[in-house]
Amino acid sequence: MRAVVQRVTRGSVTVEGNKVCEIGPGLVVLLGVGRSDTAEDAGYLAEKIANLRIFEDNQGKMNLSVLDTGGSLLVVSQFTLYGDCRKGRRPGFTEAALPEDALNLYNKFVQDLKDMGLSVTTGHFREHMLVEILNDGPVTMLLDSKKGF
Repeated sequence: MRAVVQRVTRGSVTVEGNKVCEIGPGLVVLLGVGRSDTAEDAGYLAEKIANLRIFEDNQGKMNLSVLDTGGSLLVVSQFTLYGDCRKGRRPGFTEAALPEDALNLYNKFVQDLKDMGLSVTTGHFREHMLVEILNDGPVTMLLDSKKGF
């Protein structure tokens, strides 16, 4: 699994002109699921993101996690994180999971975060979304479960 994690002051998703979810301070997670990903990958990334110390403490150091701050998470499915742009001019997506498999692991990832007591909202899987991200810092982290084990 791959994730782009952004510390935000707010984030939202709009589908067909309707705002379907919105968060205040916290994290927006763009999540891609690969063909070889498993429930272990989902659990690993959920734990890593929940405990990632990218929020500032009273001394201005990135020393706090979203668990520490009580922030919210907005998780958006993003199969394009598995786009391969090495050959030609159009990305290939053969490494992205099939939609049914991706949805199951996406839902497990979200549930793992909720099980940690986090407030989590999501975009709409397989829908065209307008994602608004007001990045705070900016702070953006790239995580890949295959590089963490």
